[in-house]
Amino acid sequence: MQSDLFDADHELFRESVRAFVSKYVGPNMAKWDADRLIDRETWRAAGAQGILGLPVPSEYGGPGETDYRFRVVIQSEIARVGASALQSGFSTNDDIVLNYLLRHADDDQKKRWVPGFVTGETIGAIAMSEPGAGSDLRAITTTATRDGDHWVISGAKTFITSGILADLVIVFAKTDPNAGSRGFSLFVVENGTPGFTRGRKLDKVGLHAQDTAELSFDEVRVPVENLLGEEGSGFAYLMQSLPLERLGIGIAAQVSAEAVLDWTLTYVKERTAFGKRIGEFQGLGFTLAELRTGVEVSRAYIDRCVREYNKGTLTAVDAAKAKLWATELQGRVIDAGVQFHGGYGYMMEYPVAKAFIDARIQRIYGGTNEIMKEIIHRDLLSQ
Repeated sequence: MQSDLFDADHELFRESVRAFVSKYVGPNMAKWDADRLIDRETWRAAGAQGILGLPVPSEYGGPGETDYRFRVVIQSEIARVGASALQSGFSTNDDIVLNYLLRHADDDQKKRWVPGFVTGETIGAIAMSEPGAGSDLRAITTTATRDGDHWVISGAKTFITSGILADLVIVFAKTDPNAGSRGFSLFVVENGTPGFTRGRKLDKVGLHAQDTAELSFDEVRVPVENLLGEEGSGFAYLMQSLPLERLGIGIAAQVSAEAVLDWTLTYVKERTAFGKRIGEFQGLGFTLAELRTGVEVSRAYIDRCVREYNKGTLTAVDAAKAKLWATELQGRVIDAGVQFHGGYGYMMEYPVAKAFIDARIQRIYGGTNEIMKEIIHRDLLSQ
């Protein structure tokens, strides 16, 4: 789909990303699904290709590229082959974990943790959700208690993206039960720390290649140097970073919808029934017309949000709108795509079927779409 968001540099970068996808992604997707894991060689190959850790400053080994449009190119090219699990892993690393480190880590911490995000050697995770606390983060029960030169972390987290492979995990924990929203902090727990264990690899409906796990913290002692940012600022940090996370989800939804619509249009132009191409039937054609219109209108809003993010003016409300609208649209496009493929749309060798099971989580993680509506609703009433 044509977009005026990109310039010549982005299109040149697209060629590099497309080469990576052609060589390392398309041929390995079936294996990743079977293994329920994306191998580390793929991460290192992505690092060597220069598509990871784009915003990392040069002093930490990165290109220092803060133009988010380059990340959109990566998302678009991965979506073209339906590799949603890889998209999720890369987004978690670059849009979430790395974003927290670049925003809140001190220089020593950045020197320790950030360079590996550029090379693909370091895979990160963020541990917020708990068995009894999903979108309501104030309800978490994981605690961190100061003990001399260490913090002692105890609790359990679940639905953790990249939880199996993660080399470091940013943990959201309660540090003062009496301080309200100022009673939460962020800590970096590194692989191999005593008391930090990974539970089962969760068996999800979709995104099979994306490793998701339960994590346990049994009196995990981390040095005070592993506190990320200021004590008591964890909840505020989450609120500051959620707009980018939600924009990333919205973009993933948008580019997935575009890809599935293209696959579907190709199919209905080639498949025949009752003596003509099925795309010529008016009922099907009207639905396609509506979806094409919706996808193009949605693209205009997503592009606007990307530009606002680049300028530093993207609001939490607008990011919530992007996430809400694009993920709901993605669901409609993919459902129609499955329907119009007929029986083949239900076969996993067709990418539209894989997209169908991979996309459902989009309306849940990053804050459920009901939460997005509540954010927008409150903003309307405050005006």
